[in-house]
Amino acid sequence: MHGVLAALHYSGIVARGSTAAATQFGGMMDSLLKWCATRVRPLAGAELVLRAVAGDASFRRYFRLVGCLPTRIAVHAPPDKERNLEFIHIAAILRAAGVQAPEVLAHEPGEGFLLLSDLGDTLLLGALGEDTVEALYRTALDTLLAIQGAAIQHGGWRAPDYSAALLEQEMALFPEWYLQGLLGLEPDAGERRMLRDLFECLGASALEQPQVLVHRDYHSRNLMLQPDGTLGVIDFQDAVRGPLTYDLVSLLRDCYIEWPAARVQAWAREYAGRASAAGLMAPVEAATFRRWFDWMGLQRHIKVLGIFARLWLRDGKRGYLADLPLVMRYTLGVAEAYPELGEFAGWFRARVLPLAAAQDWYRPR
Repeated sequence: MHGVLAALHYSGIVARGSTAAATQFGGMMDSLLKWCATRVRPLAGAELVLRAVAGDASFRRYFRLVGCLPTRIAVHAPPDKERNLEFIHIAAILRAAGVQAPEVLAHEPGEGFLLLSDLGDTLLLGALGEDTVEALYRTALDTLLAIQGAAIQHGGWRAPDYSAALLEQEMALFPEWYLQGLLGLEPDAGERRMLRDLFECLGASALEQPQVLVHRDYHSRNLMLQPDGTLGVIDFQDAVRGPLTYDLVSLLRDCYIEWPAARVQAWAREYAGRASAAGLMAPVEAATFRRWFDWMGLQRHIKVLGIFARLWLRDGKRGYLADLPLVMRYTLGVAEAYPELGEFAGWFRARVLPLAAAQDWYRPR
């Protein structure tokens, strides 16, 4: 057995599945470790070892490189599936803006290997509680404002626009993967017309907002609590230039943790004041900002319903199904709060909710 594979087996992380898959995994790990060893000197008497780190919803695999000081994060991100060059540019943009993004220490583009500084294991999600959330969310808003004040280009690369076409493309995941794929609901012509009108409405609301650098997945599983109380930011390779409220609602209406509506609105109002003071937006009516925030969240959560369904149906990642009831609750809550969204709200409650409630994964928290 390869030396690297033996070490990984001891750590209990050898790829499950066929012998061929395990052999391929071991070969990749051998190559990754050898590549790391050409760039990092081990501690005296120590051996460099790769240990698996919990991954995300992508094709990337993360490993902590130990036997050196400080530890590093080694990444295998298949270049045909992942946005590695974008990650490198955005990391540089964020770090230049004072955001604690991982430093890219080395990159092998052909293999999709990256070596990063290590932001630790403490997710914001695990640190959130009644006695910590106010201070931690204030820090998260500080970090968000720094991101939004950052440049949108680096080294000839420019963040793409969150265009109407991209917004609609995201929402199209909802009928394809959530309605048809997961629930078996084939929308009729009238329902498709309703969804098309809704998507256009939400897209227009997004594009009328001030446009800034958008992380695009800014939530409690992509923020890492640091020993000094600051937050590190990860998983930003899909960043775009887009609506001011996108990352805000991603944080405050997080798909993995829920807070009382009044508290969420108070945080959103606090942010609006700070964003205006920072010059990120001109003063707007409170009702306008709230609509921006709510409708941006609805766009995101419609997309997420499709993504979480796809992660199960296409990629075999069942764990995200447990988060669908919360995302559905966010979706219905906003839709029922606005008369102009009433047709969608009534349809969602009457047609979609009963089908979802009959699924074995549907366990509202």
